Amino acid sequence: MSAFTMRVNGHTVIEHWIQVPYDYFGAFAELSGEDKPNFVPGKIELYAREIVRDGNEKAPRLLYLEGGPGNSAPRPSPLMGWMDEALNHYRLVLMDQRGTGNSWPMDAHTISMFGSAQVQGTLLYALRQDSIIRDAEMLRRYLQDDEPWSILGQSYGGFCALSYLSDAPKGLREVMITGGLPSLRKHATDVYRHTYVETSRKNKEYFERYPQDEATTWFIAKHLADVEEILPTGERLTPGRFRMLGLGLGSHYGFEKLHYLLEDPFRTFYGQRRLRPQLLAKVGQELSATHHPLYWGIHETIYAQTMTGSINWAAHRVRSEFPEFYLPNIEQGGAGESDLQREKYGFRFTGEHVYPWQFEQDPALTPMRDAAQNLAFRTQWKDMYNADVLAENQVPVAAYIYYDDMYVPREFSLDTAERVRGLKPIITNKYQHDGLRVDGKNIIRDLLGKLRA
Repeated sequence: MSAFTMRVNGHTVIEHWIQVPYDYFGAFAELSGEDKPNFVPGKIELYAREIVRDGNEKAPRLLYLEGGPGNSAPRPSPLMGWMDEALNHYRLVLMDQRGTGNSWPMDAHTISMFGSAQVQGTLLYALRQDSIIRDAEMLRRYLQDDEPWSILGQSYGGFCALSYLSDAPKGLREVMITGGLPSLRKHATDVYRHTYVETSRKNKEYFERYPQDEATTWFIAKHLADVEEILPTGERLTPGRFRMLGLGLGSHYGFEKLHYLLEDPFRTFYGQRRLRPQLLAKVGQELSATHHPLYWGIHETIYAQTMTGSINWAAHRVRSEFPEFYLPNIEQGGAGESDLQREKYGFRFTGEHVYPWQFEQDPALTPMRDAAQNLAFRTQWKDMYNADVLAENQVPVAAYIYYDDMYVPREFSLDTAERVRGLKPIITNKYQHDGLRVDGKNIIRDLLGKLRA
């Protein structure tokens, strides 16, 4: 265990490293035969950055749990609005979740070196929210012994917060959640049935705002089915991956970001039409999993629990229930896209949906293809939430629920809010899923007001 302290613009910044077990639940010990791993990390380093505003040295601590999964804590350069407000009340702790940032970071190539698909899958299994909150508890005890602390969970961080509330409520002083109240029991397929509907609605709204872009997107999709356009990362841009640019449609400025990306997409050289290199570079940055491979690698596992059984590529399977999201076989070329266009459903970008073919097409994911497949068909899972504990909850909880959330279905969030004793919801259509980033000062003030009312 170690710490390093520095001064930055009226704040003391302390970097903490502690040792935590990698496999809290003995998953590796259950492997046998050829799946017995040659090497298992016993302990790994967990990293957290603590920020203390001058004059608030004796303030209570607030642990921030980042969205994702598979994302490190945000770096305070500069301080975001919510950070600035939180530092008026707390010492802020930004923990890199295991497998990210400075906490034993993992990528697809590293994962592939651990042996069989079963071993690799087990390695990823140990990165879920149940392990993350145990890391947080070890960090809390390291920093302040038995004294409870406050936590703030954004999106997937809210999933972690609810798991924390189930598993170790005595470690918590108060809980704040923004856009991250999951269902306690629903299967991933139920989640995706809701998110496909909401994503379709976002598509309609987008093309109502920018109607000229629909013809552009169809033209690009047909072009990509006929012509090999190569991304800077070396692989072909397919119509399927092009549609994944809709991931950001559920954010405040997602429509504008996509619209500006699609401006003037082609150039013609000696009579041959090709996508502009500038566009391919930007698309490559948006689509590549290089910087967040775990987001895709373990994404569907965040919904897996004892009663759900295997996930089995839930988003991929549910997609077939929505004809507007049909993906033509690329072997049909542009004619397949033209046939779909004639169905009059309108062009549809996808949202927060994981597909098995990503692990064939994206070089940043290909090495952990076997691990992802193993997780998809895993049948043994541990429960993330304890409904009985939550029903008797004694910890103050306040949660923002975004009515038009494209990623976390409000119906499930509202149901969960009723099942957590004492939870005070703030339900609004003022913000999208990234409300904390866009108007963090006011959101923090609202949450604190709810907690202390």
